[in-house]
Amino acid sequence: MARPAPAHPFVPDPAAARKRLLGERGETIAARHLVGRGMVVLDRNWRCDAGEIDLVLRDGRVLVICEVKTRSSTDYGAPLEAVDRRKADRLRRLGARWLRAHDHHVDDVRIDLVGVLAPPGRPVEVEHVEGIG
Repeated sequence: MARPAPAHPFVPDPAAARKRLLGERGETIAARHLVGRGMVVLDRNWRCDAGEIDLVLRDGRVLVICEVKTRSSTDYGAPLEAVDRRKADRLRRLGARWLRAHDHHVDDVRIDLVGVLAPPGRPVEVEHVEGIG
């Protein structure tokens, strides 16, 4: 059985494009959900050499660093199961980098997670976890 030829580097991978679009949709849904709870979006998809923060928000005088995980099904687990202790530690480091790069005065920094389950043709489910360990 012949193997398929590798994709040309300039030809977009349809699966990767779908995954990227699903992630963008999830971040938009999460941002709307959090704004609806009274938070203010300060930044989206902030990047530095150490990584990326999906959403940076202000909740009163608290800076919220938010990781968004979006899935179209639970075949490979619930969205929030994808965040482990190592990822949470990296988010803390990224939050400190974001604060150094921006002129914001806050009383505290909190790491939140938002899981978005967006199955095709079905209602979207949003799960928000405040202040992960």
